[in-house]
Amino acid sequence: MKFKESVLANTLAVVAAAYYLICTLLVFLTPGLYRQIAQSWMHGLAVNAVWNSQPPVAGTVITGFLTFSLASWVTGYFIAATYNYLAKKN
Repeated sequence: MKFKESVLANTLAVVAAAYYLICTLLVFLTPGLYRQIAQSWMHGLAVNAVWNSQPPVAGTVITGFLTFSLASWVTGYFIAATYNYLAKKN
């Protein structure tokens, strides 16, 4: 089986963008729940000392959305390319 690099990259970028938007909505709509989720993912690390209680500004959200989506696209591309390369060797 061979992966098309751009298809996997696009798929991963779309999924990551959706996750980012869901997380952003949680920050705005239910910040307490978001903080609990973040703390549980950090194995109970106390996030209160570093937690900013102010909602993020639009520029930060847009920059985060774009860079996270781009990083996910690059990751998807390299996963497919590496898979295809290693699959040829077997």
